[in-house]
Amino acid sequence: MRAKITIAIVAALSAVAGFSFAAVSTHDFVQHLDRQVHGLHCSFLPGLDQTDVSGASGCHVTLMSPYSSILRETVWGGIPIALPAMAVFAFLLALALGLWATGRVRDPRAMGFQALAWGLPVIASAVMGYISLSTLGAACKLCIGIYAASGVGFVAALAGFFMARADAKPRAIPIPEGAAADETVEAPPPVITTRWGVLGAAFALGVGFVLVPVVVYAAAAPDFERFVGSCGTLADPSDPNTVLLPVGAQTNPVPVIEVLDPLCPACRGFEARFEASSVQSQTSRKVLLFPLDDSCNWMIDRAIHPGACAISEAVICAEDEAEEVIAWAFENQEAIMAAERSAAGGAARMARERFGALSECIGSPRAQARVNQSLRWAVQNQLPVLTPQVYVGQTRLCDADTDLGMDYALTRLVTQHGNGGGQ
Repeated sequence: MRAKITIAIVAALSAVAGFSFAAVSTHDFVQHLDRQVHGLHCSFLPGLDQTDVSGASGCHVTLMSPYSSILRETVWGGIPIALPAMAVFAFLLALALGLWATGRVRDPRAMGFQALAWGLPVIASAVMGYISLSTLGAACKLCIGIYAASGVGFVAALAGFFMARADAKPRAIPIPEGAAADETVEAPPPVITTRWGVLGAAFALGVGFVLVPVVVYAAAAPDFERFVGSCGTLADPSDPNTVLLPVGAQTNPVPVIEVLDPLCPACRGFEARFEASSVQSQTSRKVLLFPLDDSCNWMIDRAIHPGACAISEAVICAEDEAEEVIAWAFENQEAIMAAERSAAGGAARMARERFGALSECIGSPRAQARVNQSLRWAVQNQLPVLTPQVYVGQTRLCDADTDLGMDYALTRLVTQHGNGGGQ
């Protein structure tokens, strides 16, 4: 019996740990509902560390990814998946305590139900872990905490099930050594098998644990629709020098202009979210290069992204293959900037090594002049010194809506433009 109680305690503590990690992750997500930038907790000690404001942690990458929430086009930011995770762990904690308090730790049917219930966070953890590593290339400590709690809880629940099933098998009652022939040997109490109806009610309760907070969250989420289309327009979108580079299909009805720096991490994050967006297929996107590097950008006094000028030249030189260069730059941003910091010209060297056909063009007067024309187009349209910026038609997507709120705001801007309501 002691082993069964120990297993029940392990399952309960795993549920507490999973709830704690999910709660901190949900809290960090909810903070962004004011459309401002906040630091994130990213630690194996949930909520006990200082928040990280660098934007470079694995937790930041996963939270800002299109996989951190659902229903993004309906609710600003979407419903964070950490919220139903909290509810699931709360239910698992209640279930573990209930089984222990009612003595059902000896019932194989009830313990089997608990093991099946723990299978949900295990499967969800496997899927999200795979996405984090294979797609996002990031490891979030809060997420890892959830994965570990799910795994430990599942193993404990499974062990409890097998122990209960072994005990339930009929077997002879051992007679104590030296007992008299007519001595009565007390049999263990019979196992009370939980009725299927009770387990069905427990399943419905678990569904309720998840649905209630999700519905309440969606109903209480702020309505930011009034901000859509309120952040300005392009002053003069004409493009006589053809500085706007087409990226992707150009036959879709809604024109989109993205102002980007190929070495800007926020631009890389926007790209991932845009590619996963359902409205992406309705847009014809063009890119304006705006390197935040003072070696060519006379609007700034220091290189925020060193090497961005050389990479921008490579993008321009690639012409029809510009998208391939941008994708390479996004994938190798840290290495490119480190090479440039190590030695001037490091970024250009890497671009020449990767794209040999562009070697002569990178650094040429023609490429440098095209980058300068791009910057002058930004001045012509009175653009802020900021990347990324997104315009649907001529209407600007608010900066606060380029990360978590992108699907919500971009869907509405595209719809407005399609209905003739945008410029």
